[in-house]
Amino acid sequence: MSVRQAMVLAAGRGERMRPLTDRVPKPLLPVGGQPLIVRLLERLAAGGVEHVAINTSWLGEQLHAALGDGRRFGLAIEWFDEGPVPLETAGGIRNALAAFGEEPFAVINGDLYCDLPLPPPAPAPDRLAHLVLVPNPPQHPRGDFGLECGELRPEGAPRYTYAGIASFRPALFRALPPGRRALRPVLDQAAHAGLVTAQLHAGRWVDVGTPERLAALDASLA
Repeated sequence: MSVRQAMVLAAGRGERMRPLTDRVPKPLLPVGGQPLIVRLLERLAAGGVEHVAINTSWLGEQLHAALGDGRRFGLAIEWFDEGPVPLETAGGIRNALAAFGEEPFAVINGDLYCDLPLPPPAPAPDRLAHLVLVPNPPQHPRGDFGLECGELRPEGAPRYTYAGIASFRPALFRALPPGRRALRPVLDQAAHAGLVTAQLHAGRWVDVGTPERLAALDASLA
């Protein structure tokens, strides 16, 4: 099944990007003359996505003003303001879950750059999640998950880094109570039950988490 809806995570404060993020939300920082989140939205639309949920917190009004209803991207954007304290990844997805009905949806971090075609494939009918992993970058040498024959493993080697790109079925989050909640425990529980697949992307991927990585990416795309 193709994925036609997505959530872009844009509620983070971007502490490691300060002082740049004191006045601009991290997803709106430009690389190669274009905001990170605009690049993601254009690629999601080109990949067949029609509906996008975006969660906001810090400086969320700037994101809303810059992106609007999504019409100029060929998308319908639905906004979810989480207030002054972000709900973390699983909490943010749970808060926006009604936007997706019963269909699978992609989730993309709003502060990354990747040449992987978007959106990622939907989970298989008998699975709840499909993750994209990448080789461990210098800033995260230990990785996050093991990968064995297309199955995500919370433990095991070799280990790879979660790219911040995934697709989910709503059932993975429906039983969670509202509120702040991290994604990792939810994924671990589902992976232990054999409900999570993954793929390794060996192409270009940048976690734009510091001013130095932002500058390097910007220079490479200029």
